[in-house]
Amino acid sequence: MWVEMASIKDLEVGEKFSSKLEEIRIKLLSQAMGEVLNEATVEFCQAHKQYMKSVLDTCAKKCREDETMFETIHAYTEELKRQKSIMMERNGERPEIVGSIEDKESHKELLIEKIEKLKQEQAKNRELIHSQNKANKDRLKNLNKIKEIFQEHLSLEIRKIQGEKLQFIFRNINHKSPQSAYTFLLRINEDGVYQIVSCDPPLVQMDHLERRLQETNNLSAFLANVRKEFVALYTSTKTA
Repeated sequence: MWVEMASIKDLEVGEKFSSKLEEIRIKLLSQAMGEVLNEATVEFCQAHKQYMKSVLDTCAKKCREDETMFETIHAYTEELKRQKSIMMERNGERPEIVGSIEDKESHKELLIEKIEKLKQEQAKNRELIHSQNKANKDRLKNLNKIKEIFQEHLSLEIRKIQGEKLQFIFRNINHKSPQSAYTFLLRINEDGVYQIVSCDPPLVQMDHLERRLQETNNLSAFLANVRKEFVALYTSTKTA
């Protein structure tokens, strides 16, 4: 052993030995580090795989959530478009509806005005009818008085026929036939005017006598003149 130690003392041998030991140390260290690195790499790769799987799962979930959100947004957008379209249609119809309502209101006001005018006209007509009825009653009273006078002095008979029509019958015109009738039919129209409806036998002067009656409303004078005309007619026919 001492021989070996003595030989080691040689500088070159010592350096070679040291170099050899360093190589062995480095090799052993490299092997140990390689094993450590390999184990660390495997663990890192597995951890990385798990992390990446977790990241991918999270991303996939987020993508699904985003797709759902985008679908919801798209549905809301389409609904907003539909609502906007409906509102535009309604806004387009609104002027027509408003115009129709205004026309109906205007028509309603016109109807109310017409109804008011009709009411006023009806009130005036009622007053006129009332005054005419009063006037007709007064005329009938006068006719009744005239009837009594003429029945006694002129042999006149007055009959009421067909509503407001009066038939005047004169007798004692023909002395040979005192009961022979000379008649005319008179009525009072809706305006309270006397009108001759018929005359038997016809008198040439009847139109003139009718106008005079309408102008004067003097029925007594009219009846006296009519009797004179009937007498004149009888006399003329008798002479002929």
